Amino acid sequence: MGSGRYATINDVADEIGERLTRIFLKDANGARPVFSHHAGLQDDPHFHDYILFYEYFHGDVGRGVGASHQTGWTGLVAKLLQPRALQHGERRSRDRE
Repeated sequence: MGSGRYATINDVADEIGERLTRIFLKDANGARPVFSHHAGLQDDPHFHDYILFYEYFHGDVGRGVGASHQTGWTGLVAKLLQPRALQHGERRSRDRE
């Protein structure tokens, strides 16, 4: 049983990348799902932009669980976030003009 939706492998890869990056990006309330359990990291102006890569993530809320200093496969997230960071930087530059 599936959703009945057909997608190309590229569409599927894009969707997985979007879902994965949403764990680390700020939501509409300015909160990062990865820090949903840690208000200190969520709100502290000195640390709220320091992202930890966890070994595992809670499947429903994206909260990081397990070891928090992973540099293996979760380092892939940095590569997935890079284009979004560049786009965000370009938007900020345009907003200043």
